[in-house]
Amino acid sequence: MKAALLQITSSDDPVENLVMLRGMVRDAAAQGAEFVLTPEVSNCVSTSRSHQKEVLEPEDGNAFLAGMIVEAKAQGIWLLLGSIGVKTEDADGRFANRSFLISPDGQIAGWYDKIHMFDVDVSAEESYRESAGYRPGDRAVVADAGFAKIGMTICYDLRFAKLYLVLAHAGAQILTIPAAFSPVTGKAHWDPILRTRAIETGCFVMAPAQCGTHSASKGKERSTHGHSMVVAPWGEVLLDAGTEPGVYMVDLDLSAVDDARRRVPSLSHDREFTLAQ
Repeated sequence: MKAALLQITSSDDPVENLVMLRGMVRDAAAQGAEFVLTPEVSNCVSTSRSHQKEVLEPEDGNAFLAGMIVEAKAQGIWLLLGSIGVKTEDADGRFANRSFLISPDGQIAGWYDKIHMFDVDVSAEESYRESAGYRPGDRAVVADAGFAKIGMTICYDLRFAKLYLVLAHAGAQILTIPAAFSPVTGKAHWDPILRTRAIETGCFVMAPAQCGTHSASKGKERSTHGHSMVVAPWGEVLLDAGTEPGVYMVDLDLSAVDDARRRVPSLSHDREFTLAQ
């Protein structure tokens, strides 16, 4: 089947980003894509919590989500809305970083809240405290897209191997890892960890990414790594989108999942063990 990864440079304006993404989804569908994937925080890239409170919406009545559902249905495609920031009813006012799998008939086939929060000091100049604005999820998700079982994750989850083994054991054939990766960590770790996750699970890894410098009406600008990638179950890189926004097409042969797992059946070789004291 044909799939498309949308590599974008979202601003902090959800209305503007929705217009951009709907146009890109149409372009992808016109090129034959049956499965289209967008990056993390597709609706709003912002470092300003006050701005996020102004522009983000709850899931119910969410104009960005509704617009993308309309587009998926209009084009008759499966759509992985990589993630959007949504308001929650949490007492502390934190948002959820939520991924949605949308079916061709406009139904939400699965949703997932990012589990692992990016609270790091990459350098003296670059630090992140995702948990200050977003609350972590607590449920792993494998969603049925008909053509494949989709293990849904987001960005920093990538570093936690146990999650991906759990998803693979639960039947996932494709692992989605939408991201807004730091340029520093992206340069060092993005490619090797994505390939590792594919190899150790025998899954396709599909990782649509934000790229470039994101304009900001409030707060400071942020830059992201780009390099949206698709990795086959044997570890071959089928797509590396580089650093420019665009619609990037890839052909998937899902028989490669069974082939890789037959050749190296490591998922059936797991053993319990104890740590020597």
